[in-house]
Amino acid sequence: MSRPAVTPVPVFKLYGETAAWPTPDLIHWESIEARSRLHEWEIKPHRHGDLVQLLYVRSGSAELEVEGRVNRIDSASLQVVPALCVHGFRFSVDVDGHVLTLALPLVEQVAGLLDSQALFTPACFAAGDSQPYLDTLFEAISREYAQQAPGRELMLQSLISVLLVWIGRRSLALSQSDAQQHDRGRLHLQEFTRLLEQHFREHLPIEQYAQHLGISAAHLNALCRRLAGQSALQMINQRLLLEAKRCLVYTAMTVNQVSDSLGFSEPAYFSRFFKRGTGRSPKEFRIAR
Repeated sequence: MSRPAVTPVPVFKLYGETAAWPTPDLIHWESIEARSRLHEWEIKPHRHGDLVQLLYVRSGSAELEVEGRVNRIDSASLQVVPALCVHGFRFSVDVDGHVLTLALPLVEQVAGLLDSQALFTPACFAAGDSQPYLDTLFEAISREYAQQAPGRELMLQSLISVLLVWIGRRSLALSQSDAQQHDRGRLHLQEFTRLLEQHFREHLPIEQYAQHLGISAAHLNALCRRLAGQSALQMINQRLLLEAKRCLVYTAMTVNQVSDSLGFSEPAYFSRFFKRGTGRSPKEFRIAR
């Protein structure tokens, strides 16, 4: 059976254009509405070989897909699209915003001066309290771009440098926040492990452990999967199995006594639990040892 042909992702200078770069500048500005209106408010997946785009959605809504990750926007946000990243956008008809396209030599020059890699990683930043600041900055860029006043190139590069400083600072703040969340997650996992050691015989529900930690059960499960590679319930069950194995190998306790010591309501339930976790009944496990 022949395989269907794979359609390559198109590489454009600007979306829908195969002509040369339309300006002598290393910068291109246009409104989101100007180009997306021509394509029924949808920019299909494509990429740029040597361009970085900064898409500022000031108002309206949008779905911004970059490298398979979709950000659904309903408040002012700025999307960074590095060179060669596959991206596609869908906008509401009332969208308002700016698309700033920067040639890679300019990006590398400014990034070197700022010592920042923020324009080389896809990211979407909520404007938040910075919206009036970003609105003013993008309006200044669009005005300067539209005229041929003395010092235009220097002014544009200065304004863009200000914008890139904002992006770099937001990127750094997010990285620090992620690191803090990671550290908090490890502290939560350590505390969960400590609580588990104290209470595993009591068969407490996951919700009760989570309540002790001040987080939701879903959050606890997510932390366990991310940092320990298994769910909270799996960690509880593994601790019970470990203690059961110790009792069967190192003590003369009967299976019924082991079951009772581990808080199981009846030996038959304990035996099913043990076999499900080890592939052997408690008696078979003891004999094999």
